[in-house]
Formats: sequence, structure tokens, C-alpha cells
Amino acid sequence: MLIVYSLTPELRIKLKTPIGTLIRGSFAETMKTFKDMIEKEKPVIIVSVGDTVSKNLAENHVFPQLSIVDNRVMRRNVKPISLMTEKTIHVKNPPGKITEEALEAIQEALKSDCRVKLVVDGEEDLLTLIAILYSPENSFVVYGQPYEGVVVVKVTPEKKAEVARILKAMENVRKN
Repeated sequence: MLIVYSLTPELRIKLKTPIGTLIRGSFAETMKTFKDMIEKEKPVIIVSVGDTVSKNLAENHVFPQLSIVDNRVMRRNVKPISLMTEKTIHVKNPPGKITEEALEAIQEALKSDCRVKLVVDGEEDLLTLIAILYSPENSFVVYGQPYEGVVVVKVTPEKKAEVARILKAMENVRKN
């Protein structure tokens, strides 16, 4: 397994801060606000990262182009969620890392004409960065912020540059 990026202790702290717009509130409140944002901004595509946010979107009839899940919520195993997708891809991605396999699967899914569920064996959190980097401009990447709400990242050239700087700061470990 080729590790492309590893999380540093400094970045672990920095990434606890939302890198997009935090929508605070209950699931119902956050989904209503998010659906209003979709209606207003009409994103090119939507990517969801995380089991809870992906499940809540599906229950509210929002179907992302790409849903990235790991069958875990708050570090606990959960029953795999059912999503309306045409394709499922399985990848390995250890906690605190980004593997080449996961990175390539996200790129492939974003180019696909169908809805894709990416199931991660390991941890999906850092894959948010890859989703932002490779999603088309004016897309939304949405992920959960534990105990607070959801974070919506509108993909812009500035946001892509910010993510590229974060990835560059990660240790670029090249070993199997």
C-alpha cells in the first residue's frame, strides 16, 4: 500500500477547524440550510464525506455524485448505509494517511457519469482534502463536524490552493 500523505501533529490540530462554512444545528436544521444553499448556488456536483452526513443527505433526497464512507461513526463501527449509487469502490486508507489507491479512486469517481459510493477500509476523514482538490470548481464537498453540524466547502480556486498547501505540508512518505 503506497502512502502518499501522512498527517503531521501540527496539521492534526489545524484540521480540527472547519475549512468551509459550518452550518450549526440539528440534522433537520442543517439539512434544510444545506438544501437552501444547493437551490441558490446550484453546485456542479456534491461530494459527501462521512457516514452520518451521507446518510442524512440520502434521507433528505440529496444524492451526491460521490459519497465517501468507512462504516464508522465517531470511531465506532456502524451498519453500512444504503445509498442510491450505481457503483461501489473499496479502498484501503489507514487513519491519518492518504493512500495512492484512495486518491486515484476519488479521481476516477469524480470523472464518472454515475453516482459512486467509496467504501474506505480505515479512515475517510482526510479524503475530504482530495475531494476538494479534484472536484470541479463550484462543487460542494460536505462533511460532518462532530457535535456541531455540517461543513460545506464550496470548491473555488482559492480553496483548491489552500488544500494544496495543506497537502504539501503533510509528510510525503513514499514507502510500501
